[in-house]
Amino acid sequence: MTQPTDDLLVIIPTRGRPDAVPALLDAWQATGATADLLFAIDEDDPRRDDYLAHAEPDRARGLHPIWSVGPRLRLVGTLNDVANTMAPRYPYLAFMGDDHRPRPADRPWDARIRECLSGGPGIVYGNDLLQGQKMPTAVAMTSDIVTALGYMALPACTHLCVDLVWKDWGEGMGRLTYLPDMVIEHLHPANGKAALDAGYEEANSPAMVDHDTAAYYRYRDTGGLDADLATLRGLL
Repeated sequence: MTQPTDDLLVIIPTRGRPDAVPALLDAWQATGATADLLFAIDEDDPRRDDYLAHAEPDRARGLHPIWSVGPRLRLVGTLNDVANTMAPRYPYLAFMGDDHRPRPADRPWDARIRECLSGGPGIVYGNDLLQGQKMPTAVAMTSDIVTALGYMALPACTHLCVDLVWKDWGEGMGRLTYLPDMVIEHLHPANGKAALDAGYEEANSPAMVDHDTAAYYRYRDTGGLDADLATLRGLL
């Protein structure tokens, strides 16, 4: 891994969608973003070689190569593995899915994230044109949050509901910022902007919905959230 060239790292866990890499990079560069970017893949991804084929061109463009996390950890596990590794190196960490696309605006989206987070611990998100203010489906936070908790996404979840937790953290800290004009579009089957593939079917299966929803409510209602908020308020 190269040394950081910026203070903000965007982590993109991805599996089975190597074609999303050039598409997202094109959108990224169209915004004038300078944040560092990392695609986190599984060693057992059946399309791993297709991902790795992007590594050299992306490095030449000044972007991070593909990062392989080892055996499959699923979205939450992958995000936490990379975030814990990178938190000491970056003051700001962000998450996007491989189906998010930042869009051009008068000011680059990553500059606005830095501005919002420069005042201390906090969480910021923009408009995904699907959930809007209701959920930070793409999110950025100060890395001291990750260091203090030991994770960036609730480990009890596998894929879903972590955006609800991020919102709970930010609101509970009194440090949540929503930027409606900072568009990080979510291209998802729910809004007709992506085709339903095996990844979406798995992530949104009834079993996954039941598991992650139950995990979220246990965390929220049986003391887990309160304990984490006590830790996070200690950062302020």
